[in-house]
Amino acid sequence: MGRRILVAVCGSIAAVKLPRLVSSLVQHGAQVRCVLSPRAEQFVSPLALASLSRQPCHLEAHQWDPCQPRPLHIALAEWAELVVVAPLSAATLGRLAHGLADTLLSSTILATQAPLLVAPAMNTAMWDAPPVQGNWQALCHWPRLFPMVPARGLLACDSRGMGRLPDTEVLLQGVRAALATEGVADLKGLRILCSAGPTREFLDPVRCLTNPSSGRMGVAMALMACLRGAAVQLVHGPLSNVPASWLEPLDTCPVTSAAEMGVALAQRLPHVHGVVMAAAVADHAPGVTHAVKWPKEALPNPLPLQDTPDLAADLASRMRRDQWMLGFAAEHGLDRARALEKLRRKGFDWIVLNPVGIAGRGFGNRPNGGSLLWADGRAWELASQDKATMAGAIWSALAGELHQFQRSATRPGLTEGSPHTY
Repeated sequence: MGRRILVAVCGSIAAVKLPRLVSSLVQHGAQVRCVLSPRAEQFVSPLALASLSRQPCHLEAHQWDPCQPRPLHIALAEWAELVVVAPLSAATLGRLAHGLADTLLSSTILATQAPLLVAPAMNTAMWDAPPVQGNWQALCHWPRLFPMVPARGLLACDSRGMGRLPDTEVLLQGVRAALATEGVADLKGLRILCSAGPTREFLDPVRCLTNPSSGRMGVAMALMACLRGAAVQLVHGPLSNVPASWLEPLDTCPVTSAAEMGVALAQRLPHVHGVVMAAAVADHAPGVTHAVKWPKEALPNPLPLQDTPDLAADLASRMRRDQWMLGFAAEHGLDRARALEKLRRKGFDWIVLNPVGIAGRGFGNRPNGGSLLWADGRAWELASQDKATMAGAIWSALAGELHQFQRSATRPGLTEGSPHTY
């Protein structure tokens, strides 16, 4: 990561989670400094944050310290390349929305020119209160502001609802997205449909045909699009090795088989701008099935197989000219010619060529890499990296093309595009 990040902590019980975020940022190579609001000092130890960041933790009492050669809020504001305000309390939200520079923390935020990532956390009723929502809407009009809405779940007050601070893993991905876009939600206004994970084609209740896909790449594509402002729907097969918190911001539809995934995707297709086909759909299903476990000695040998539906090609045939599709191709040897042939055959607009058969990369692993290919042969190389980072790189490469997308060539079955009315 290697960037200068100022973590501004407000007075909310969720502040107890911040040491983990600070530790994670440092472990990923960031330079981190912390500033606490007066109330935040009651919830989190300044000593803990100083120890984890390897930097002094700045408190309200330090605002006009005579040992400081310059006003502290100006020095911090100019040092930061990104300011992370987490948790953002209702009180500090009100201060910022009305331009009140009455604390070190609010003065620093108002003085900075760096992008701001803000993550509110409070009781659901407080979050829903009209004055708070009015302040939130006013704040969201700031330039270079990267908003992260609260998560749903069990709150410290024992109620359930919206108001939880997003988990550390999601905040970390939000930081990556904010740094990559300089605080601009570059996918805002887009509705995106993503598929992820393997499918399972059952022979009987305990046996199935599947593959080792974890679904992590597809979920990462969905999460990073959501963090960058898109409204995302995710249709996914059985997932593994995917943080549960990655799914919290998403509108999800879990399925099992290729047929179920096809139905779910087709239902949602008319209402989106584009589709990401990252699911590893099983190529075949058993030609025979049994409602109860088949005795081993009674299993058909050889097992008859039937082809599963070609979901990508089917969706492509239903798309309008103003809808786009990004596909994925897992190939040995990073065979570009084969990937481009798949792009044209399936009707993709771009395709990500992934390696398989390389230890520690691809299916079932956290790192991934490869190439993003255009139909005209252009390529964007994707170094081996964490899948969430790779997802961010893919969206950065495509973001400029997505808002005004219109296919110049016809695809079989395409209908004429019309203005989106969402």
